Amino acid sequence: MQPKALTGRSRDEALWALEESGSGGAVIDVLVIGGGVTGAGAALDAATRGLSTVLVEAGDWASGTSQWSTKLVHGGLRYLQMLDFGLVHEALTERGLLLNTLAPHLVKPMPFLIPLQHRIWQRAYYGAGVTLYDLLANLLPGKRALPIHQHASRRTLAREFPDLRVGQAIGAVKYWDATVDDARLVATLVRTAHTYGAEVASRTEVVGMLKDDTGRVVGATLLDRESGRTIEARARHVVSCTGVWTEDVTDLAETDGGLRVQASKGVHLVVPREKIQGSTGLFLHTERSVLFFIPWARYWILGTTDTPWELGKEHPVATAADVDYILERANAALTSTLTRDDVVGVYAGLRPLLQPGTKRGTDSVRVSREHTVACPTPGLTVVGGGKLTTYRVMAEDAVDHALGDLAAELPSITAQIPLVGAEGEAAMRRRMPALRERFGWSEQLTDHLLHRYGSLVQELRELIVEDPSLATPLTHAPAYLRAEIAYACIYEGVLHLEDIMMRRTRLYYEEPSKGLAAVPEIAEIAVQWLGWGVEHEAREIEDYLLRVRADEAAAAAPDDLAAVTARDRVLRGIPADPVEG
Repeated sequence: MQPKALTGRSRDEALWALEESGSGGAVIDVLVIGGGVTGAGAALDAATRGLSTVLVEAGDWASGTSQWSTKLVHGGLRYLQMLDFGLVHEALTERGLLLNTLAPHLVKPMPFLIPLQHRIWQRAYYGAGVTLYDLLANLLPGKRALPIHQHASRRTLAREFPDLRVGQAIGAVKYWDATVDDARLVATLVRTAHTYGAEVASRTEVVGMLKDDTGRVVGATLLDRESGRTIEARARHVVSCTGVWTEDVTDLAETDGGLRVQASKGVHLVVPREKIQGSTGLFLHTERSVLFFIPWARYWILGTTDTPWELGKEHPVATAADVDYILERANAALTSTLTRDDVVGVYAGLRPLLQPGTKRGTDSVRVSREHTVACPTPGLTVVGGGKLTTYRVMAEDAVDHALGDLAAELPSITAQIPLVGAEGEAAMRRRMPALRERFGWSEQLTDHLLHRYGSLVQELRELIVEDPSLATPLTHAPAYLRAEIAYACIYEGVLHLEDIMMRRTRLYYEEPSKGLAAVPEIAEIAVQWLGWGVEHEAREIEDYLLRVRADEAAAAAPDDLAAVTARDRVLRGIPADPVEG
């Protein structure tokens, strides 16, 4: 199918469909709440079953948990220690689908090393684990997605990761998983769902639930956060895919039922590739969590932490203690030394961890060790837990549960639906040398474009033909073309400058000072394609500057409470050190 753009008009059409459903028009079959990876997957699942579907998100697409992941698509090697073979097989199945069919342009193979210090038991232990990992992957139909693991000698370990402090290491096990740009995956899922008929509206918050005389949920009250307008929408099924906000949504339904979800904060650091000499990823254990070194374009991603979070969910913050913890653990593993000056970017996100049991009065089904689907009250289906890799299974399970007996008549087909940009990606790859020569692009830049857009590079090319100035890189962020900013505005549902800086690009954590040097040029392009006036442009820039100052104030604080307080002071315009009394 011809990919459909996410535009201001498409958002208006979604709001119109919501409003019509509440004022005597066609009732929506499935209303999906939450525009992260699971919600976007659920919208695609419902739409491809032939159901009228509307997806709403209180912020921008992926602006909650989904934009802050470790950027991995993986089978869950650690679950083998728990003998949870079913869960690992499920995740490996989804990994294979993403690599081979659904999103080969977005998901890329990545080798990882697990250093070994004990010649006999540790090599046997990890070797057996990754062998089983590979065997479970081999059970999948179709071509093998990734190579099988290898045992590496100490010399090979030193060659592939020269900066690793080898110490007592006698070698390593080398295995393969995959990486993904999480926010890009979500935006692509949303656009694919829209292409297959789903209406989609970002910045549209659910503020209440509608019930009939029997107490069944029959729709929702929504707030258009752009205009302040309130809309009542009616739907046969409401599906909540809201992660750490799961309990907030069930509270709107005024029910004691639902899932219990604990937010856990994960922090990651971004450092330039030249600061660490290594050609593969690295997987290490720490006393609190695992530590990944992940090659990421021109950078390394280092993380993560895993600490309980009890404060406001919308803006988790990284503290000075978080940064120091990761740096200390990284430096303990390296022969070189990383300092705060080497850190280009920091990001923090919340994982939705399911707690044992469910709230009283909940009709639930345990679908896997990591996610659960529940019906806290008739008409409302809630899915919680899980991870990015298995988003498609979570989405399918949620829609199945919502439909009940009807699901057998309308089974999910998302395992067969490539995301936009996947079809024709191989042909576009063969065309890239000609484009590289025509526009003077580097090989690194064309790889960047293919990895982000796949066959949709053709749409960028058409923009450049219309305006040749878009073929040049951004002056202060040359890893991105000017065309990519225009494309985000025209095709990818951008409403604000923050959307571009944080999710359509990764400048928020890929460039020093969160990409502030590139803001004027990016805003200039956005003005042209989004029709912002002078005052609107100035307001967007000021809003982003305020976000940067607030996050930097938080990063200097020693703990979570101090960080949130510092961030809030900046946002409210209160001096950092107010005079008391």
